Amino acid sequence: MNTSIAEQIRLPAILKITFSEDAMHVALSDGRAIIVPLAWYPLLAGASREELERYEISPSGYGVHWPGLDEDLSVLGFLLPEGRRKKSA
Repeated sequence: MNTSIAEQIRLPAILKITFSEDAMHVALSDGRAIIVPLAWYPLLAGASREELERYEISPSGYGVHWPGLDEDLSVLGFLLPEGRRKKSA
């Protein structure tokens, strides 16, 4: 059986995303809410409100895609941002 890394380590799924002026608020299936600065993602930081709100959560719930911006992010990336992964490696 082929399972993703997200499934193997039992990551929570993305349920909903909302936006404030400078942050993305990600609601997860385990009850957590993550606030991510839009500045971390230049394509999102420069997008209009309408573009930000046109996202698609993947069927598995582990990823999110903005078709109009060609941006893809994952719950793993939200929980383990790139900077943290580099420091611990």
